[in-house]
Amino acid sequence: MSLLSLLEHPKDQAQKLNRRTFMKNLGLAGAVAATAAASQAVCAPHVWAQGRTYNWRMATTWPRGLPIFHDGAERFAREVEARSEGRLKIQVFAGGELAPAFDTFDAVSKGTVDVGHSVSFYWEDKIPAAPWFSAVPFGFNAQGINAWFYSGGGLKLWEEVYAPFNVVPRPVGNTGVQMGGWFNRKVISSKDFKGMKVRMGGLGAKVLTRAGATVIDVPGGEVLAALESGKVDAAEWVGPADDLQMGLYKAAKYYYYPGWHEPGSAIEVIFNKNAYDSLPGDLRNILDDVAMRNNLWTLCEFESQNFRALQTLVSQLKVQLVRFPTEVLNKLRKFSEEVLEEVAAKDPVVKKVDGSFKAFKKDLDNWGYISERAYYEFMAAKPETLEPWIHETGEI
Repeated sequence: MSLLSLLEHPKDQAQKLNRRTFMKNLGLAGAVAATAAASQAVCAPHVWAQGRTYNWRMATTWPRGLPIFHDGAERFAREVEARSEGRLKIQVFAGGELAPAFDTFDAVSKGTVDVGHSVSFYWEDKIPAAPWFSAVPFGFNAQGINAWFYSGGGLKLWEEVYAPFNVVPRPVGNTGVQMGGWFNRKVISSKDFKGMKVRMGGLGAKVLTRAGATVIDVPGGEVLAALESGKVDAAEWVGPADDLQMGLYKAAKYYYYPGWHEPGSAIEVIFNKNAYDSLPGDLRNILDDVAMRNNLWTLCEFESQNFRALQTLVSQLKVQLVRFPTEVLNKLRKFSEEVLEEVAAKDPVVKKVDGSFKAFKKDLDNWGYISERAYYEFMAAKPETLEPWIHETGEI
């Protein structure tokens, strides 16, 4: 007899059940409930593990084995699989293995692959606002762009910009301040860019074009060959850790800084929206959380590896480290302001993104003047803490 029937007909059932029968039934019901609860607690992970699994493919724009970049894509995939207990597996392919490197966005958009790993400014021909979500010349550093993404509305705008293409973006890393690039001849004046063939992407390429350079964009895996063959006279890639690994020092004599064109370049992981939306909520949360964790990991890797690599380049490989003259930086900043205004004036979406970017940066710059600038200016007053070879790089 069920407890439900007892509750529905208390008078009738009371006559039929003595105290012992009632307690027996109650004990049996409790035991069944307890057993079910225990079974659910014990078996839930096994039931979860036996649920549907998803096998995704990731296309990247990076050469296989490229430190931090391709390593970061592999790390992302491993962590997603581990956190999901094998329910979501992602196979990672280097640039060119599934699709040409610069076709990664289209492959994700069309669903040819489920996920991509790249930088947004590669898609500027298709999406003029895309570079704002990676690198704006003289723009945010890593700390600033992350603040804009997570706390200033930048990520929401990014989602809106990519939505018509059936793509969901997330920040998944940052290079920090990059180097200015590898040059076969010195840059003494901004006029030296005239006629120079330079490998550069994004908005920085538009700035150099205004300075008189001919810009040639090639995938990362082809930068060394372009320098060696004379296809370009100068090329920027990232910074010491990756530039050393790629052997760019073999093809150019002068290594310039700072990376005015990419002061804190965000790396993106992009999901096909249909694939992303088809996942259970917990798996979507895992993707988002792992992206954020890898965003921090990537920046930390660059920050921890770059100086050691730079020391190797200068002290062992005799690379000549050179600072861009202030006149050159001032001229490039002027050109940059003109370029940003022109691009924003042509496209209402860019204008909206640029407006958000500039408003947030204005507040951040004012805070930075009081906080970080004051701190670093004071700390720089003790140059004896710098390595001797840094003093030899000219204007600091």
